[in-house]
Amino acid sequence: MRTSGILLAVSSLPSQYGVGDFGKEAYTFVDLLKKTGMSWWQVLPLNPLGFGNSPYQPYSSKAMDELYISLDMLKEEGLIHSELQPFEPSAVRVNYEGARQHKARYLKEAFSNFKPTPDYHNFLKNNKWVEMYAIFMTFKQVHQLQMWTLWDKEFKTYVKNKALYLTPYQKDIDFQQFLQYIVYVQYMKLKAYANDQGILMVGDIPIYVGIDSNDVWTDQSQFMLDDKGEPTHIAGVPPDYFAVTGQRWGNPLYRWDVMEQNQFQFWIDRLGYNQKLFDVIRIDHFRAFDTYWKIPVSCPTAVEGAWIEAPGYALFDTIYKKLPNIKIIAEDLGDLRPQVLELRDHNQLPGMKIMQFSLPIYSDESNPDSIKLDSHHSIAYTGTHDNQTTMGWFSTLSEPSKRRLLDILKQYSGTVSEQLVQYTLQSEFDVAILPMQDILSLDDTARMNVPGTIGSPNWEWKMTDFDSFEKHISELKAWLKISRRLL
Repeated sequence: MRTSGILLAVSSLPSQYGVGDFGKEAYTFVDLLKKTGMSWWQVLPLNPLGFGNSPYQPYSSKAMDELYISLDMLKEEGLIHSELQPFEPSAVRVNYEGARQHKARYLKEAFSNFKPTPDYHNFLKNNKWVEMYAIFMTFKQVHQLQMWTLWDKEFKTYVKNKALYLTPYQKDIDFQQFLQYIVYVQYMKLKAYANDQGILMVGDIPIYVGIDSNDVWTDQSQFMLDDKGEPTHIAGVPPDYFAVTGQRWGNPLYRWDVMEQNQFQFWIDRLGYNQKLFDVIRIDHFRAFDTYWKIPVSCPTAVEGAWIEAPGYALFDTIYKKLPNIKIIAEDLGDLRPQVLELRDHNQLPGMKIMQFSLPIYSDESNPDSIKLDSHHSIAYTGTHDNQTTMGWFSTLSEPSKRRLLDILKQYSGTVSEQLVQYTLQSEFDVAILPMQDILSLDDTARMNVPGTIGSPNWEWKMTDFDSFEKHISELKAWLKISRRLL
């Protein structure tokens, strides 16, 4: 069956409170998706945003960021009595710190009016990790959000020694648990609504967790750390098309030997929980399950390093033994050795094809990621959150490449972005997913992320309303009908 969907971060949804959330605009988007005839909504990671507001440096691999809690829904439930004030509703970029501070006072008010229910207690009982995450975030607040490796000793070593009386911090811990309960309940209601409308929720999880995360703090033996808890080696990728000095992500690397001895329980727990949240899970940087780039922490870039083999076959054999119904997309992009694709195909995982890198328009083969369109068992994208928008990409092409691209797309009408959207929809791939920015023909001011860079404007693009998208629905529906993807 040929299907299609849209890639849109929850943070990019229109909102009266500065950042997209799980409220009415999310439901409106689901309705519009259904109206187009599409059936996939792919989001970016929903975990608590860490360094640089990056969803790929989260404070937890299971928790969700309270930024996505809908204040309107809390008010409707009677947990907020104050009059809700908007915050930068017409802004085209997310002001994360401002939005977080604006929402915090309402969330604290909701907590003060909340009376624990049996459902709340069952949530905590069935999700034991929530308490440790709540303690972790409370301790971060005590230390002005400093990384846990810089905390006072009794806080830093609490997991091991429990040599700290929690009573003075219990209210803050309870608040953090309340936030996780609310954001979970609101998300699961949204997912149920989407599924009822025939929409699959596609999650995205980073292969690595952040050093400043409760995952690392609570189980340091699983990671390459020194006796102070600092990484000895870190994750990234060597120099490539995106970055001449490579990408130094800074995430601690896994101790795969320890994980394998423990039947990969960390991954079973992580994927098992995310399987509840999403119908399909995209795992970022699938390549590292085959071989990962091991960078000495002393190297300021990602130039120094070595490819080290990971136990990918043993891991996925265990995953499918314990989670037989899980559906995974392998992010198999970049400069790959053949064994990566063999691992992907051994597990019958769909990969990804990026049209910007797949079209034969580079006569000098200057694009090392140029690939052939030769697999049905992949998902086609015009681009991802790491790419330029199609309009931005087109503006940077050489004149000969532009002419070749326009010749390939000459049968389609509209902007270059709209032409590439149509080309992608009519491609041989069973699933086609389109970034919202390319549907709207936006330039690089709407780009989501520039790999290898940190901070603004990364992760900040936000829609002010759905007006522009609604104007494209009839033509999208027509394109889906032509490409036999209309539900």
